[in-house]
This record gives sequence, C-alpha cells and structure tokens, in this order.
Amino acid sequence: MTNLKKLQQVIGYQFQDLHLLQQALTHSSYANEKKLGKLGCNERLEFLGDAVLELISSDFLYKEFPKVPEGELTKKRASLVCEPSLAFCARAFGLPDYLLLGKGEEITGGRKRDSIISDATEALLGAIYLDGGFASAKEFVLKFILNDIDSKRLFYDSKTILQEIVQENKGQAVQYILKSEEGPDHDKQFTVDVLINGAVSGTGTGHTKKAAEQAAAYEAICRIKKQQVSHVSEKH
Repeated sequence: MTNLKKLQQVIGYQFQDLHLLQQALTHSSYANEKKLGKLGCNERLEFLGDAVLELISSDFLYKEFPKVPEGELTKKRASLVCEPSLAFCARAFGLPDYLLLGKGEEITGGRKRDSIISDATEALLGAIYLDGGFASAKEFVLKFILNDIDSKRLFYDSKTILQEIVQENKGQAVQYILKSEEGPDHDKQFTVDVLINGAVSGTGTGHTKKAAEQAAAYEAICRIKKQQVSHVSEKH
C-alpha cells in the first residue's frame, strides 16, 4: 500500500477505493499467475478509460481549435492518445514502476512495453473516473496527457509532419532505411535512417521499426527547422 500512497501523491488524486487503483495496475499476466480470474486484471477499466479519454480529448480539442475542421481534429486526437504517446505520458510520472506483472512478462521486458503502459494509463483513468467522477478524470487528463500538445504531436506524428514539409518543398522522396537490428526478441533495438532526396537527414532508434522511423523523422524535422532559422538569421 505504501507504493499506492506514493503514486497517489504523484498524480495528485487520493482514491476512496484503493482496490480500484490496485486493479488498474494489475496486468492480465499477474492476475493469471495469482489466480485472480479474468476479472481481476485491468482490462475492463482500460475499456472504460479509453471511452472517457476520447470524450475529454475531443471536448478539449473542439474548444482549443475552434476553426479546425473535423478531419484535422480527428488526426490531432489520434496523435495525442495513441499508444506511444500515452506510454510517453505515463513514463513522465513513473507509472511503469507501479505495474503488477507476472514473472514471465517481467522477464521479457513487459514493464518497458508501450502497449502494456498505455493500457494501464487508460485503466488508471477509468479507475479515477469511477472513484471520483468526470471532473477528477478530466483534471488528470489535462495535467498528464493533454499538456504540451505541440511538442507531442511533433514527436509522435513526425513521419506525417516530415512528409508535409517535404511536399511543400517540391515533393522530394522520403525513404526509411533499416540500418541495424540488435538484441533479443523481447528487447529489440532498431536503428533507422531517413533519406530525403537520397541524402541521410536523420537517424533514430526504438524498440520497434515504427518507433525508430518516428525518431529519425523527428531528428530530420529538427535539422530542417534549424537550417530555416539560420537562413533567416543570415538574411538579416
């Protein structure tokens, strides 16, 4: 329970029903190992949290961007609440440290896995919603998930943003080339180069090819923006 006290201090929310918090942190592998049954894990809370998150993020974006059409709002929401983004947000406040995992899942790197962390984030939100209502859930989302959204979109939607930048500059070709693949199956490390018009513009690493591509695209965008700033400075 000490750990649960610490987590509550970190997120700034005190649970009336601590069982809800414990369940939100319980992965199916732990529930199976401890014979808690199918309903003993966080999957039902994740289902609820997913719906609550969709409503809160939709409401936020609708009000924040009054002139943006539906299609763009959908893209923004998708990039903010996608698996890697939620995992990133959860790592920022240390959620993975509190997860209850089965021994096998622990050994194979489950505590680092985006899918497990993002599911637990949604489960935690579902638990807050049940325990404290919509206002408490909204406060948690605004504080930990819908903060610094421009930077988050830049990182998690880097491939799309890079493609848009390149198309604006006469549509040069963007290619992603896998440089290396290292480590055991449960803890792979991929390194990818992104080429614009045949020249390497960024390099990224990640536990999946997609994550490595996003990181490479992010580096390329940062370089392009830096070059644009220096060109402007030179003109002045």
